[in-house]
Amino acid sequence: MARPDKAAAVAELTDKFRSSNAAVLTEYRGLTVAQLKQLRRSLGENAQYAVVKNTLTKIAANEAGINVLDDLFAGPTAVAFVTGDPVESAKGLRDFAKDNPNLIIKGGVLDGKALSADEIKKLADLESREVLLAKLAGGLKASMAKAAATFQAPLTEFVRTVDALREKREAEQGGAGTPAPAEAESAE
Repeated sequence: MARPDKAAAVAELTDKFRSSNAAVLTEYRGLTVAQLKQLRRSLGENAQYAVVKNTLTKIAANEAGINVLDDLFAGPTAVAFVTGDPVESAKGLRDFAKDNPNLIIKGGVLDGKALSADEIKKLADLESREVLLAKLAGGLKASMAKAAATFQAPLTEFVRTVDALREKREAEQGGAGTPAPAEAESAE
């Protein structure tokens, strides 16, 4: 009777591994139910935090094509399945672990590549995707403005040169047509 339940649990975990961008394995020993509830809230809407059985989760990860987590399935394990921005979830885990030392980040996987606990902490130090995209857009906008100014500079210089030549010619033509004041007095 337990076999169909286990098969269903493995299928559900396999689906979660396949549909998530990242998965972070943690040890939750010593955390209360209230603290786990707070942790789930701190991860945001783009992550699900689930306490799992190691053998079933290992089978599900292997079925999903993730073989790099096998060494991390020891002791009480919970997995944060991240479907959105992994940086936001990593920050939530890191910040919660600072306040609650019983939460231990074991490691994880991001887009099929293994991450150590230290790499997840480095990921948490990154700025969010939106901030990075905004900085990229700002940099591109500055580059475009600089390029526009560079392309406009020769044209502006050309206009200034033409204007200076025009003023010089007007001054030369205006001065040749009228007698100088000294010449006007000697003519009388």
